[in-house]
Amino acid sequence: MDPNGTLQELVRRASQQGKETAGHHNQNHVVALTGPEARLLGREPETSVMVRIRRREALPVVIRTWDHENRILEAIKGVLPHVPQCLALGQDFTIHSYVEGVALSDVCGEGKPLDMLLIQALAGLLAQMARVDASALPPLPTCWPRDDTDSEGFLRALTHLADRQIRRPNWSGFGRLFSALGVPEDALVHLAERTPSMVRRPFSLLHADLHRGNVIVAYGCSLPLICVDWELATYGDPLHDLATHLVRMRYPSHQWPEVIGAWEEAMRRVRPAAVNGLTEDLQHYLDFERAQSVFPDVIRAAHALDKAFSQEKMDEATAEVKRALQEAAEPLHLRKVPEDREIEEALFDWLVSRHGGPGAHGDRVLEWVPDRRMNTPADFEETAVEGALSVEGAAPAARVFKGTTHLSTVVRVPGTDRPVVVRRRLAGAARREPHFLSEHAVLRALEEAGVAVNAPRVLALGATSPNGHFAIHTYVGPQDIDRRPHHPVHGLLPHEADCLVDQLCALTQVDYRRLDPTAGEPGFHRWLNNELVRLVDGLPRKTQQLARQLGLPDARRLDQILSWQQVSHRKPSLLHGDLNPWNLVRQDGPAGLTIIDWEMALIGDPLYDLVRHMHLTPTRPEIRDRMFRRWERSLPTAYTRDWQQDWQVYRRLEAVRSAYVDLDRIVSGDGLDAPNVRRAVASYAVTLAVANGALGLPVRATANPYLARSLV
Repeated sequence: MDPNGTLQELVRRASQQGKETAGHHNQNHVVALTGPEARLLGREPETSVMVRIRRREALPVVIRTWDHENRILEAIKGVLPHVPQCLALGQDFTIHSYVEGVALSDVCGEGKPLDMLLIQALAGLLAQMARVDASALPPLPTCWPRDDTDSEGFLRALTHLADRQIRRPNWSGFGRLFSALGVPEDALVHLAERTPSMVRRPFSLLHADLHRGNVIVAYGCSLPLICVDWELATYGDPLHDLATHLVRMRYPSHQWPEVIGAWEEAMRRVRPAAVNGLTEDLQHYLDFERAQSVFPDVIRAAHALDKAFSQEKMDEATAEVKRALQEAAEPLHLRKVPEDREIEEALFDWLVSRHGGPGAHGDRVLEWVPDRRMNTPADFEETAVEGALSVEGAAPAARVFKGTTHLSTVVRVPGTDRPVVVRRRLAGAARREPHFLSEHAVLRALEEAGVAVNAPRVLALGATSPNGHFAIHTYVGPQDIDRRPHHPVHGLLPHEADCLVDQLCALTQVDYRRLDPTAGEPGFHRWLNNELVRLVDGLPRKTQQLARQLGLPDARRLDQILSWQQVSHRKPSLLHGDLNPWNLVRQDGPAGLTIIDWEMALIGDPLYDLVRHMHLTPTRPEIRDRMFRRWERSLPTAYTRDWQQDWQVYRRLEAVRSAYVDLDRIVSGDGLDAPNVRRAVASYAVTLAVANGALGLPVRATANPYLARSLV
């Protein structure tokens, strides 16, 4: 008898005829043994066995300490005698003894409460694992803490393993999806850096995946509950096993204290030192479990949607992704959980990328409809638009930039070396600050005027279903599009300051009346004040209430205060309106700086653009003076008169604007993925103090002095 041939025939027969049971990482088939198979495996004929065949297509979504489950089963059979035994081991399969019974998930599904006797039995199983001899277990990875009581080192090692074994292997396929959902590439790295100090507890064997599907309620009242599926077992702090069990069993919230109490009681009988610091440290492991789970949960939801698309499946995937993001938001310090519509669009965008671009997917079709307000230029025909859209969804996360209102993706048009940017408005993105001109019209005006302003060209406008409107711009950045553009986040160098001033001066040469024939009348400063008052009046109620607590005036009182300030009239020009460092791209060669993101462009006092830039960008006094001097020398007096007495008025106005806008971003969470917003809200206490000073208001005596700091 050929043993290998007999086993291969058993595996083939099991995959075709055996009863399949659930398994994320393996195909599990229950099959009865024939006579030759039974003799080879030392079992009686007709005895059932479990044939576990590794899923070749399975995505890496779990943390593995060891590769061979059979070594673990061999080590624990003396302590937990009813666990399956490994009868044979092949290259892609294992054959286990079969545990007769029913999975707990089949008789008591997720979310349902468990009887107290069941809870105590499960706690006893977790505690019994502490009796397994550590020397019988396989060698541990080199990243493991050397001290087998170092709970802090164990949690840090787990976090790094989650990044190495789950996040990294999947990032090329799912990184764009995670970026669109607001989960940064280095989320787990930073979580590891924040590993808290913890009480030392003696390590033991951990199952690490004890959910309802891995608990067998055996037939016959003499047998206990039996744990199966040990391939994710590990060795470390027993508190980790309790945390994963609590989360993955989906206990109703009111049963959590019962489960924790039963575990503590069972563990005290077996290893009392393992319960040290239970109250303080359990939350750290719960946070880790929810944080790392966002990666497998989102990946599985997206993968399932790809295998069987329908609107019902899309709704289910959206709900699952939102749940995972909500649970991971606090431990991963995610800025904001996207709304359902934004999640759905991110999932659909990912689906399109999996299938090579525009085309049918289920009952939803991605079609490009040109926006006839703008014809594509001669050097970028409609076929180029289709090419850019066809690769947009497949762009890696490093080429995706999430701002306050847009998601921008850098792609190369197929068949050319030409990089372009596809810009799409984020679903649910709130616009607090005013937008007056169409970005595409501004960019076309700059191109047609031929002025010395370094800006992208707009190449196409259109809409796709269901992703919505898009614009395609020329790309401004490194030749290697996988490298991030370089921005002057710490302030301009002297030659860059000169370059920016020269471009602001060149904007005065653009015929702004082609963009807005009614613009340019005197009273820009008064109009700007009115727009700020309107913005404050339209803030959500929660933001307005908090603003009052912080001593910021309401819209009516703000209008009264601002009306006291006046500036001289200067000849108007086209303004960029949002010259923060991330809208300035450093270029090699004489270009110096390129100005991007013109969606807040407006017509008004050229002094305002310069001062707002200095408010949004760290500007040393010597650079500020250099810019003002060059600006004044370069422009006619009509554009610069009385700037020395007026620039401080604009500076104070921008400080006040930031106090309201940044507060609303903190309260609402809108735009916190954008780097300029993150930096602004991080220094909100300073912003608030400067704004109060600009308004001539004292800090309220009744205000909590820690309130502003607690907001960030």
